[in-house]
This record gives sequence, structure tokens and C-alpha cells, in this order.
Amino acid sequence: MSGAVEARITELGLKLPQVVPPIAAYQPAVRSGAYVYTSGQLPMVEGALALTGKVGAEVTPEQAKELAATCALNALAAVKSVAGDLDRIKRVVKVVGFVASAPDFTGQPGVINGASELLGEILGDKGVHARSAVGVTVLPLDAPVEVEVQVELTED
Repeated sequence: MSGAVEARITELGLKLPQVVPPIAAYQPAVRSGAYVYTSGQLPMVEGALALTGKVGAEVTPEQAKELAATCALNALAAVKSVAGDLDRIKRVVKVVGFVASAPDFTGQPGVINGASELLGEILGDKGVHARSAVGVTVLPLDAPVEVEVQVELTED
């Protein structure tokens, strides 16, 4: 049986995916005390990247914003894998987003809004967070976007 957070995901017409398997030597998420830190999540859908390329060149900012939301949903799956229940999220503390950008693209904050807005839609006030949005030359597998999330859990 899923909790209120997963019910909200369903209500939004989304589905919590399976945890994306690591593509290198790391874990999708680790817990330290009351905090869960996800590894960078790529916009994987059913085991494959949804799109590849640079934002502002092969990928539009609008597409990239949707991809950032996919990354955030994948991050929630990673959080669940170590927390057991997404209803244990006390708050999202920090989101860090990386955008593989064409040289003249400067809209990284708008792209990462896709992740931030989705977390807000799903978690309400618990989804409000600090954030960084960083433009980079290239990301693993030529992904346009990568997002990592840090959450605080309620007490055991």
C-alpha cells in the first residue's frame, strides 16, 4: 500500500519509477542519520535516456525542464529505496541541478525549475528547498540534465 506522497504522484498522472541502476561505482542514494543524499539522477525512462544532447542546441529549454522533472521523480525513487516510505520526508533540503549547455545558453535556472516545481507539486511546503543550477559542458551518457536531491526524514 502506498502512502500519501505516492498517492499524490499518481494524482498528478505520474508513476514512481523503479530505482535507476547505477552506471558506475556508486549507490543511487545513501542515508546518513536523518538525511538521504541521492546520487545525480539522469532523465532515465524505462532504462534509457529520454533525450540526449546540449540544452540550447539539440534540446530545447522546455524539453530540458521536463527532463529535470523526470530526474526529480527518479530521485524520489532513490530516496524511497533507502527510506522505505516517501511519507517519511520531513523536507527537501537541497536540490543541485546540472545542465549540459550550449556555449551561449544561460537559462539553467529555468531548466532546473522543472525539478523544483515537481517536488513542490508532490510535497507541498515540504518540497521547498535551497538550490544550485549549474551549466556544464557535458554530462554522463550525453544527458542534457542531471539532478541530485538531499532530504531530511522524520524520526524513526
